[in-house]
Amino acid sequence: MRGSEPGKIFYGWWIVVAAFLNFFFVIGIIFYGFPVFYASFVEALGFTRAQVTQGFFLGFLIVGLPFGLVAGAVIDRVGAKWVILTGVALVGASLLLMARMTKLWQYEALCVLEVLGYVFAGPIATQVLVARWFRARRGRAMGIAYLGLGSGGVVAPMLINYLIRAYGWEHALEIVAVALMAVLFPVGIWVTRSTPEEMGLLPDGATASAATGVAIVDTASSGVAQAVRTKNFWLILLGSTLAIGAIGAVIQHFILFLKDQGYSSAVAARFSTGLLVASLAGRILVGYAVDLVSKKNAMAVFYFLIGASVVLLMAARVPTVVWAFAAIFGFSMGADYMLVSLVTAECFGTSSLGKLLALIIMGYSLGQWGFPWVVGKIFDARHSYDLAWKLTAVAGMAGGLATYVVSARREKARIS
Repeated sequence: MRGSEPGKIFYGWWIVVAAFLNFFFVIGIIFYGFPVFYASFVEALGFTRAQVTQGFFLGFLIVGLPFGLVAGAVIDRVGAKWVILTGVALVGASLLLMARMTKLWQYEALCVLEVLGYVFAGPIATQVLVARWFRARRGRAMGIAYLGLGSGGVVAPMLINYLIRAYGWEHALEIVAVALMAVLFPVGIWVTRSTPEEMGLLPDGATASAATGVAIVDTASSGVAQAVRTKNFWLILLGSTLAIGAIGAVIQHFILFLKDQGYSSAVAARFSTGLLVASLAGRILVGYAVDLVSKKNAMAVFYFLIGASVVLLMAARVPTVVWAFAAIFGFSMGADYMLVSLVTAECFGTSSLGKLLALIIMGYSLGQWGFPWVVGKIFDARHSYDLAWKLTAVAGMAGGLATYVVSARREKARIS
C-alpha cells in the first residue's frame, strides 16, 4: 500500500466531499427541511401535529433498529458504498410517492420507507466511511463532512418554503427527490470508495512506515459484545438519546411553534435558517478544535447547553430572545452528531464501528423522533408548548450530565 503521493491531494478528502454531499441531502435537506411541509400536510390533508411527527417515529420503531443493525453489519463486512446507494434510492422513491398521498396510512407507510433509506444512506454509513479514511485527522475530516448537514439545513427551510409557495407542496416534494438522486447517485458510483485499502492507501494518506502504528490502533478496537458490556456504551447511548431527542423535538416543532407565537411562515423560516447558520459555526470551530480537547467533555458541555437554551422559548414572543435561542441552540447542535461518532471511535476503536454506531444511532433516533411525537401529543392535549419545552430542557441537560460521566481511558484499558 502507498501513502498520498507528494503534490497530490489525498483521496480521503474526496471521500469527505462525498460525505459532505450525503449529509447535505439525506440529513440536511430531509431532516431540517421536511418540517416545512408539516403546515401543508395539516392544512391540505387534515393531519394533527402528533400525526405529522409520528410517521418517522413509527418508521424507527418498525424498521429503524433491526435494519440499522443490518446496515451496520453489512458496512463492516462489504463497505459503505452500496449501502449508501441503496438508501439514496429508497429516500428518493419515498419523496416522489409522498407527492401523491391523500391518506394518513399512506403518509405513515412512506415515512417507514424513508426511514429505511435514512438508515442506509444516513449517519451510520457516512460516519463509518469518514472514520475508515482518517485517524489522526478524523476530527477535522468529520467536521468538514458535517458542514454538509448544516449547509443543507441552512438552505432547506427557505428553499422548501419558496418551492411550496411557487409550485405547491406536491411538486416541491418531487423537486427535492429528483435533486437528491441526481447528485448522490453519480457521487456514490464514481467517487465513493469504502476504505483506503481499496485504492492501496493508508488512513490519512500515511506512508507505509506508519502501517505498524495503524495495526496497533486496530488491535485495540473492541467488538460489539465487549463494548455493550461497558458503562461507557450505555452512557453514550443514554446521553445521546436525551440530547438528540431534545434537538428533534425543537427542530420538528420550531416553525409550527413560531407561527403560534404570531410570526409569519417567512419569518419563522428565517429564524430556522439563523439557527442552522449558527450550527455551521459550531461545526467549523468544533471540527478544528476537537482533536485538541477531550471529546467526551466537549460533547457533555454542548448537550447541556442544548437543554438549557430551550428555556428561552418561554419568552419567544420577543424576537431578540428567539435570535439568542437560535444562536446558542444552533451552535451547540452543530457539534452533537459529529461528536457521537468521534467519542464512540475513541472509546471502542473502528473495527466494529459500523455495528456500534448502528446501535447508538438507532437508539438515539427513537428519541430524535419519539420526543417530537410526545411534544405533539402534549400540544394536542393542552394547546400549549410550555410543558413540552420544560420537559425538553430537562432531557437535554440530563443528556449532558450522562455524557460527562463517560470515562474513555479507563474503559479502553479495561476492554483491550
